[in-house]
Amino acid sequence: MSAPNDVKEVVREKYSQAALRVTAGQSGCCTSAPRATNCCDPITSNLYDAGQVGEVPDAALSASLGCGNPTALAELKPGEIVLDLGSGGGIDVLLSAKRVGPTGKAYGLDMTDEMLALAEQNRHKSGLTNVEFLKGEIEHIPLPDNTVDVIISNCVINLSGDKDQVLKEAFRVLKPGGRFAVSDVVVRGEVPASIRKSMELWVGCVAGALSEADYMGKLAKVGFSNIDVEVTRVYGSDDARTFLAAEGFDGDAIAKEVDGKFVSAFIRAVKPESCCAPGCCSR
Repeated sequence: MSAPNDVKEVVREKYSQAALRVTAGQSGCCTSAPRATNCCDPITSNLYDAGQVGEVPDAALSASLGCGNPTALAELKPGEIVLDLGSGGGIDVLLSAKRVGPTGKAYGLDMTDEMLALAEQNRHKSGLTNVEFLKGEIEHIPLPDNTVDVIISNCVINLSGDKDQVLKEAFRVLKPGGRFAVSDVVVRGEVPASIRKSMELWVGCVAGALSEADYMGKLAKVGFSNIDVEVTRVYGSDDARTFLAAEGFDGDAIAKEVDGKFVSAFIRAVKPESCCAPGCCSR
């Protein structure tokens, strides 16, 4: 597997280019796709319903590169403080801000200057005042311990080369009783080594995907409880063929080998109200 820093630079470059494409009026994930179609990638397409699409600026939707819809599944409540890890163009932050209302707050964290600039433009267009975008890495969250009620993320944790550190940081900044509620790609079974080694596919969440057992194990290791993985979409051979061909692979040859092995899932966990793990209690 490639070194974490190598992965990070590939991700940074790809997401910078995606933000620039959106600024130029194109889709964030496909240079040939018109803005209205959002994306030609089967993993990142058709994630938001018509009501949600109408709640955010067009550029926020065009910049969406996720694999799920965490704001629809996280059951956000008025007054809560939410943090979106890898917030990109800001769609999930803006939707979260509307859910938690003026007494709550939604933070977005991203390491890419171009995405942060786009997110700020979208925040301004939305008129929301309970939104703040932060520059930083999800492995080193620039917030104090016990700060947020809910952590969301949309197919970003799989882009990290150090997922254990990401989950440790997520646990640290959550308040006791806080909720971890993210969308991510999960792998079931063995996949070809060529896919696992592809840097390009890190950007699409596929090569970095954890198995369900590994994901649950890593969450438990840092102290989370009530861990659950809910499959929201299964990618079949046709989906795989489309995605792999776009990345330069022989889609026909590989599609059968990965049929049904990649799924989008909603991963839930809770930081216990009281425990002895690092990050549980105020210092």
